[in-house]
Amino acid sequence: MNFTPEIIERLKLLQQKYEAMGQDMASYLDGLLYADFLTYWDYIHLDTLLSLQNPKTPFPDEEIFIMYHQITELYFKLSLHECKQIAAKSDLTVEFFTARLKRINSYFRALTESFQIMVEGMEKEQFLKFRMSLLPASGFQSGQYRMIEIFATDFINLVAKDKRKELADATVREQFEYIYWKFGATELSTGKKTLTLQQFEKKYGETFIELGEKCSGKNFNALLKKLNREGRPTEALENELRQLDVHVNVNWPLAHYKSAVRYLHREPEEIRATGGTNWQKYLPPRFQKRIFYPSLWTDEQVENWGKAWVEDALQIQ
Repeated sequence: MNFTPEIIERLKLLQQKYEAMGQDMASYLDGLLYADFLTYWDYIHLDTLLSLQNPKTPFPDEEIFIMYHQITELYFKLSLHECKQIAAKSDLTVEFFTARLKRINSYFRALTESFQIMVEGMEKEQFLKFRMSLLPASGFQSGQYRMIEIFATDFINLVAKDKRKELADATVREQFEYIYWKFGATELSTGKKTLTLQQFEKKYGETFIELGEKCSGKNFNALLKKLNREGRPTEALENELRQLDVHVNVNWPLAHYKSAVRYLHREPEEIRATGGTNWQKYLPPRFQKRIFYPSLWTDEQVENWGKAWVEDALQIQ
């Protein structure tokens, strides 16, 4: 059999590679010879993936609820994959930063636009019944979502708005005690931490603090400031950061808020979320004024943060 020059060149390169590692190329070629061809279902572990939906009740629509949240977590993992690349880049360029932000924005755009599919894809009465079997679990407990927030901005911007000035010079650990989402997971009647929050802090608390400390100079807001100090043009980058701010702090919470209004709003009283979270105060962006990049918005935009979206959501009964 005659080998083409391309094949011979690749064999030489393989020989060099394995010699450099003190390995025998022939043994690796034997492994390639005997190995079976890769299939799609084995590569993505399809059978395992499709076995991960385990409803707790006999209501068919619970499976929709499970699958959508699993899809959501995969999108969050995609976003974190990009966050980690940005933070770890030693020679970060505006172009690299902007390109990765575009990816994250596309993931959140898909998430927000698809949320309605889950909302419209479940019967309301089924949801109101099977949700009781999920206590005290809640989408509030998405650790990946909190990690995206920590990568996105200075930790102080995640502190409850009435504590930000007071804690501006505090440590991340001290600021963590007043992080905004803790106040959305208190019992409506007593103000005590819900079991949902207690579980969440036990599992992720130290992870969040460590990540916050690690990202103090590498979060997106800090990196933007650094690029600006260096005099690099950041207009395209700033546009992507504004989009990220809106996607994460307005569109995504409001998608949940609209769902909560649809499923949990009742007159004369409200139905509590599965984890007992105070969703009426926790989800609306205008209450939290959680903004990753305050310097990129006007005073008027900050003042009216998310207001129009909330008013629109309230029309859904």
